[in-house]
Amino acid sequence: MGHSRIPILSALALLFVTLVYAADVTGKWRASFDSGIGPQKYTYEFKVNGTALTGKVDSGWGETEIQQGKMNGDEISFVEIIDFAGDTTRVTYRGKVSGDQIKFTRQVGEVGSEQFVANRVK
Repeated sequence: MGHSRIPILSALALLFVTLVYAADVTGKWRASFDSGIGPQKYTYEFKVNGTALTGKVDSGWGETEIQQGKMNGDEISFVEIIDFAGDTTRVTYRGKVSGDQIKFTRQVGEVGSEQFVANRVK
């Protein structure tokens, strides 16, 4: 009976370690990259609460609120909804945090994807 507790305790310890070592992305980040519509300059502002990620994306054409934001250790993901004259496009971000850089893959609807690096604004 005492042995059944070991897997549960191990899982809790792993969860604790994951939460303790979650990357802190709170603050502003900037990125420049080429897209299907030309060069882009973005500013991201993130706030982390546990594993929940909130904030906004400023593309220079306007700001949008981050949706479905999550942090899992050093992995970050969120959705940006872009509105072009009433036509909306879902942009999905997935990234890996390493110090003051995030290596992102950005999927723009069904159109295509870009890979780029965002840097923390100090």
